[in-house]
Amino acid sequence: MNNYNKINNLVGWMAFAISFIVYALTMEPTASFWDCGEFISASYGLQVVHPPGAPLFLILGRFFSLFAGDNLQMVAPMVNLLSVSASALCVMFTFWITTYFGKRLVAKTTDNPTMAHTIAIMGAGLVGALTLTFSDTFWFSAVEAEVYASSSFFTALTFWAILKWEANADKKHSDRWLVFIGYIIGLAVGVHLLNLLVIPAIVFVYYFRRYPGRITRKGIIISGGLSLVLLVFVQLGVIPGIPALAAKFDLAFVNGMGLPFGSGALFFLLLLIGGTIFGLIYSKKKGKVALNTALLAFSFIVIGYSSYSMVVIRSLANPPIDMNNPEDPFNLVYYLNREQYGDRPLLYGPYFTARPTGYELKSEKYIRIGES
Repeated sequence: MNNYNKINNLVGWMAFAISFIVYALTMEPTASFWDCGEFISASYGLQVVHPPGAPLFLILGRFFSLFAGDNLQMVAPMVNLLSVSASALCVMFTFWITTYFGKRLVAKTTDNPTMAHTIAIMGAGLVGALTLTFSDTFWFSAVEAEVYASSSFFTALTFWAILKWEANADKKHSDRWLVFIGYIIGLAVGVHLLNLLVIPAIVFVYYFRRYPGRITRKGIIISGGLSLVLLVFVQLGVIPGIPALAAKFDLAFVNGMGLPFGSGALFFLLLLIGGTIFGLIYSKKKGKVALNTALLAFSFIVIGYSSYSMVVIRSLANPPIDMNNPEDPFNLVYYLNREQYGDRPLLYGPYFTARPTGYELKSEKYIRIGES
């Protein structure tokens, strides 16, 4: 078993090295002609890109840009190198995901993989990892400063983490992997929403592992419904929901009580933190393990999601790139909901060639008209 784990780790890092070298040799020498130029310049100056933003990607891009030193011509390739590194890491975790399932198949016949089994599993992992490495779309995103490479890495990392939980579910403290997944999902929101698509897979892995003797059609349907509820909760309840509630509190504090701008939002954040801490203490005292784990996962989702504070902080500094000026809760909600793009429903509405026939006022938009 120890030899298998060593070989698995070694070959996984070998897949990382191969993909990293390939992507580094084929990396864009400067900015590609679309969003990449915006992301590179915004990373270098920690500025506010187009909605809904990618603050964690910009923070990481800023770190990579520091390796350019005083040579501004090297800033673009250094930020491109972020996508190279993230894509190579994604390939590595794809290898480990593949070998995990390969080992599970072998485990049906033997508890200890033989050398022949190990070679077959490693070969399957390399086929999967290198197929991803040289796939057209993934390769394109791996060599330029766009969010998709980093988002793919977080997606692979999240799925790998649920497999780690599955392998250790019967051990003490195994649920720490679920909390870790919550943190990774929160961080990934600061890059791209692609990572949320892993949530249904996480729910099904949890159901099949936790209740192996009670797998029924009803249970599968309930798990599918629960996965959709969790997906909607994160995408609508956490991402725009928390800033929206902060905005409502701020409106009540500023317009209703004449307090300074931001006081309501600060009060709401303190209320959210206090309520979560109370829930954690209560669930621990009452021995409610599931509730405690869920609150911990929620807490770490919010902690990871807090990378969006960078958007507000940098917008207050009024940098040259300051899309939508999201320096207060209302503008932040407008920014997160991509309201500047309008609405184009997929299942109903006008044809793409239709001309405007009129407009209507649908909701109020609050702006600052003076300091309290």
